[in-house]
Amino acid sequence: MLKTTLIAAVSVATLAMAVPASAQNVLTLSSEQTTTFVRNFNPFGQTSARYTTLDFMYEPLVVFNRLKGNEPNFRLAESYELADDLKSITFVLRDGLKWSDGEALTADDVVFTYDYIKKFPALDFISVSAQLASVEKVDDRTVKFTLNEPNSLIANTIVGMPIVPEHIWADIADPVTFANENPVGSGPMTEITRFTPQVYEQCRNPNYWDAENLKVDCLRMPQLADNPQVLAALADGTLDWATSFIPDIDNTFVAKDPEHHKYWFTPSSLVSFQVSQITPDENNRKAFTDVNFRRALSMLIDRQTIVDIAGYGYPLVNEDPASLGELYKAFANPEVETQFGRYGKFDLDAAVALLDENGYVDADGDGFRDNPDGTPIAIDIMVPNGWTDWIDAVQISIESLTEAGLNVKMSTPEAAVWTQNLIDGTYSMTLNALASAANPYFPYIRSFNPGDFGKSRFTAPHWENAEVMTLLDQYTQSKDPAEQKSLMDQVQLIVAEAMPIIPVYNSPSFYEYNTSRFTGWADAENPKYSPVVSNANPARLLQLLDLDPVAQ
Repeated sequence: MLKTTLIAAVSVATLAMAVPASAQNVLTLSSEQTTTFVRNFNPFGQTSARYTTLDFMYEPLVVFNRLKGNEPNFRLAESYELADDLKSITFVLRDGLKWSDGEALTADDVVFTYDYIKKFPALDFISVSAQLASVEKVDDRTVKFTLNEPNSLIANTIVGMPIVPEHIWADIADPVTFANENPVGSGPMTEITRFTPQVYEQCRNPNYWDAENLKVDCLRMPQLADNPQVLAALADGTLDWATSFIPDIDNTFVAKDPEHHKYWFTPSSLVSFQVSQITPDENNRKAFTDVNFRRALSMLIDRQTIVDIAGYGYPLVNEDPASLGELYKAFANPEVETQFGRYGKFDLDAAVALLDENGYVDADGDGFRDNPDGTPIAIDIMVPNGWTDWIDAVQISIESLTEAGLNVKMSTPEAAVWTQNLIDGTYSMTLNALASAANPYFPYIRSFNPGDFGKSRFTAPHWENAEVMTLLDQYTQSKDPAEQKSLMDQVQLIVAEAMPIIPVYNSPSFYEYNTSRFTGWADAENPKYSPVVSNANPARLLQLLDLDPVAQ
């Protein structure tokens, strides 16, 4: 403990060192935890590049706002247009864009980037090349992407690829291993003014197109190895912006300076209970393929207690039978709550009544409920060994499931074994997680696409519905917002009625901030976008540009 405290103290001290003399407004942030910094700013590098490379050094064409129904915030591009047949999309760049070295940023750079990732497939970390038939320059500011198949959501994928300068990267022999130590970029913060294994500073792009809105002169990133070190820096008041799990955050962080120490946890990945509808256990399969049994299971899950105890109060309860919840509330169909909302809420008495009504009673007198035909139900809830929050969640759930008369136990295999069982469908019941996305189409297709059965643990229930797949296919082939809404409304109702998965909560995206030096932070009262400083959140760029220094 003493050693950890000393290390944390040294790291906090490091934060106060080496501010460039010319910098007047320096924002200190922590977006990655590592034991040492290696100078690598390759925007294609998913494991080796510094977390401040994307967005801050290489600005996206567009930032889509997940908290506002996928609203586009135009950055390098000033507009885009999908063709009526959805087989091409055209982006128009802003006029007068420059790279940080003063060279013009044009359509040639965009075309070069996409030709480049096709030539070096290892760079294509978003798997976009396979979806593109061609990428061509229309004029100096216009690029046309022709698709292999119609896709109304292709813009979300395309903008995930960083655009790089042709005059730099064309001469790189091995772009996969290229460290890009002195980057030439397009974003607000491109200049590396100091770099050591313990701290580095990233300062203003002298040719940034949106300089008028940029009030921060430099970003300073201290080397912080783990959550306790981040907490020490936050509690000390030296960090302005961070993303980290902080235990008992109100006492360990906020209470140190209630006026300035703030946090807001936005919803992220969905955690749900799932049952295998192809489980080899024939008796369990009878129950699991019955929607009334699944509804009863859902009403036996005490979500709030799971969040409070297993999640330290941080996750957001998800009671949406269609599984969207707070994360996708902009897409929500209110009819889901009206028709099926009761099945997403904890109600022990109603669950017991539903089981009784549908013949799930104790037929053999052993104290446990059986199938309507008298065959026994024995549920093994499987979660990976060492995943303590999930283990706690299952133990909480077992209490109410057992109280309702169900024969339930827990097993904790190694994660690899658990994953394979979910892929194969050879499990009974489990907790599973699904990453967040900009549009509910993505979690639905990842969960219910029969083409992915046997390939991904995200399709673990092996629930199949042809109408859902048809509607999702139509969704990607429509550019009419009203038609898309109608299609997504229909999908939600089908999923809510069938309840193939049992939503429990959305994990939080951690966001801590200090208002003593900068204002303009997004928060629960002003949820303008996700302000999480993680490199998986392009909207962090919008947050940076909204910050204003506090007059000292």
